[in-house]
Amino acid sequence: MKEIYLDHAATTYVREEVRQAMSKYYSEEFGNPGSFHTIGLRAKEALAEAREKVRKLINAGREHEIIFTGSGTESINMAIKGVAAANKDKGKHIVTSKIEHEAVLETCYYLEKREGFEVTYLDVDRYGQVNPEDLKKAIRDDTILISIMYANNEIGTIQKIKELAEIAKEHKIYFHTDACQAGGTLDIDTQNLGVDLMTINGSKIYGPKGVGLLYKKMSVKMHPLIHGGGQENGMRSGTENTASIIGFAKALELAQSEREEENKRLLHLREKLVDGIKEKVPKVMLNGHPTERLPNNANITILDVEGEAMMLYLNEYGICTSSGSACTSLSLDPSHVILAMGLPYEVAHGTLRFTLGKRTTEEEIDKVLEVLPGIVQSLRRISPVNLTLEEVQK
Repeated sequence: MKEIYLDHAATTYVREEVRQAMSKYYSEEFGNPGSFHTIGLRAKEALAEAREKVRKLINAGREHEIIFTGSGTESINMAIKGVAAANKDKGKHIVTSKIEHEAVLETCYYLEKREGFEVTYLDVDRYGQVNPEDLKKAIRDDTILISIMYANNEIGTIQKIKELAEIAKEHKIYFHTDACQAGGTLDIDTQNLGVDLMTINGSKIYGPKGVGLLYKKMSVKMHPLIHGGGQENGMRSGTENTASIIGFAKALELAQSEREEENKRLLHLREKLVDGIKEKVPKVMLNGHPTERLPNNANITILDVEGEAMMLYLNEYGICTSSGSACTSLSLDPSHVILAMGLPYEVAHGTLRFTLGKRTTEEEIDKVLEVLPGIVQSLRRISPVNLTLEEVQK
């Protein structure tokens, strides 16, 4: 049975071009970039080339604005905790949204409970977007950081980052965006977006796992999380993971160079999937913004059945999908993202997330449309719930 992978928001495979770029840095060019002998200096040069490549791709001003980390989560923690620690003399108020990734939310919860910070969690509209006027109202004299994600990992909704960042700039507040889901599909020009800090990771762009990036504008005052040998311009100590950084830079380069053409292909497949499900399965709704969303994301609610049950049945056909974020897959709690949009628990529990990728084909979409209606029909026969779209959308 052929496996069909439709969970690219959770992680992606490593592209062959990326693997090849990385390979020699494991056993041939294995030197420590901090060493001053020939082998170490070659690794240092390769690291510098990767940093410069990334700097150009995101249009950062200087090489020191690129900080390589061990993951997107570490990058987010560094941005939020680092800015909080370095600027608490100016204020202890942070603004974020209710639909952020857990890496942002849990970090904010920590700062509230352990460090005495106050955090405002902005509401979103029915499509999962932050209203810029709500951000303006939330800003206080002691606000030091705003963190709003670029594109949501569950519903795919894209935020008005440029407009939100401009509000932060007008009030002289640092603005951070979690762009992990956006790195391969959206514009990541930091000057165009107007952000002060930006997070990207490798595993969402067909690069290696265990590597991430934090863009930090030189003017941002921030303390490091990890102390030691002073690598990454003193912001992230520890011997650099040269191979993974090389792979990350290559993956980002490929993703950005191909994104316009690939986005068109993915959009076509996504629309075929969404339209096909709506045609073949009654009582279906698309979650998130209908147009301002990632081209590969289809977050679908099918009423009267549980998302986890549908996911497990699909898995029996070799179709790999999810019912929400992979980072919370062990939790039985409904999606905080769906609930934040004002939808009831029944909608959150009946959600499937399909996220398409480079290997996704028309035939694979056809297979989903072939087996999903029968799965839903079987599950609805034993379901005690019988809702209407009017009930959940009012």
